[in-house]
This record gives sequence, structure tokens and C-alpha cells, in this order.
Amino acid sequence: MAENTNAAGEVAAGAPPGMPQLNTDYFANQIFWLIITLVVIYFVLSRVALPRIAAILAERQGTITNDIAAAEDLKAKAEAAEAAYEKALADARAEAQRIAGETKAAIQADLDVAIEKADAEIAAKAAESEKAIAEIRAGAQDAVKEVAKDAAQDIVALMGGKADAKAITAAVNDRMKG
Repeated sequence: MAENTNAAGEVAAGAPPGMPQLNTDYFANQIFWLIITLVVIYFVLSRVALPRIAAILAERQGTITNDIAAAEDLKAKAEAAEAAYEKALADARAEAQRIAGETKAAIQADLDVAIEKADAEIAAKAAESEKAIAEIRAGAQDAVKEVAKDAAQDIVALMGGKADAKAITAAVNDRMKG
């Protein structure tokens, strides 16, 4: 018991015992339990945790690989669909151009026929008009001759002379000819 009091006395005297982890008296015991703990942790990790993690990583890698393959397949299908769409669009444009060309040609043909018909009608009306103008001119010349004869007879009568109808007619005809 004296040793106990002595040890308690040393502690009480102010000599610090230090941290138990750093006390060299316990090193062999601590190393033993450290090795046991590390071996247990190693076996737990290698037998339980790591295979589960490896399985999860393998499953994720498989999922990623499958998703990438599916994405590439969908990309190929999308490219094929886009090519088909572009081809259909080009075909539709070509068809629209063809229809527009045919329609334009048909309209031009109808327009040409209508223009020819209108030209024929205009030519016929122009011929009728020229004929009517020629008749009016002929009628106008006769009317002018008659008016000129009457006017000449009246002028001669006013001047106090006797008008000879044959002489007045001959004078008016000479003057009208140029």
C-alpha cells in the first residue's frame, strides 16, 4: 500500500503521468489490438463491403454502356429519320416546282389564246372602224361639196350675179381635188 500512496503522491506532487497512448508501458498491448482491428477491418471490407461496391460499380458501368449503346442507336435512327425528312422535303419542293411550272405553262397557254382572240377582235373592230371612218369621210366630202356649192351659189347671188350650177360644181370639184 505504500507503493500506492507513493504513486499517488507522485501524481499529487505534480509529475504528470502523460497520455496513456504515449506511455511506453502499453505499446505492446496497443500494437496487438491495432493489428487485430486492422485484420478484422480488412476481412470485413474485402468480404462484405468491397464486393458490394464492385457489384454496384459493375452494374453502373453496364447501365452506362447500355445507355451509350441505346443513345448511339437512337442517334442513328434520328439521323436516318432526318435524312428521310430531308429527302421528303426535297421531293415535295421538286413536286411543287413541277406543279408551279405546269400551272404557269397552262396559264401562259390560256393567256396566249386570250391574247390572240383579243387581237383578232381588235383587228376586226379596227377594220370596222376604218370602214366606218371611210364612209364618214366619203359622206363628209359629199356634204362639204354640197355645202360648198350652196355657199358659192349664195355668194354669187349676193354679189348680184347669176350662178351657173355647172360652173360652180366644176369649180368646187377642182378645188376639192387639190
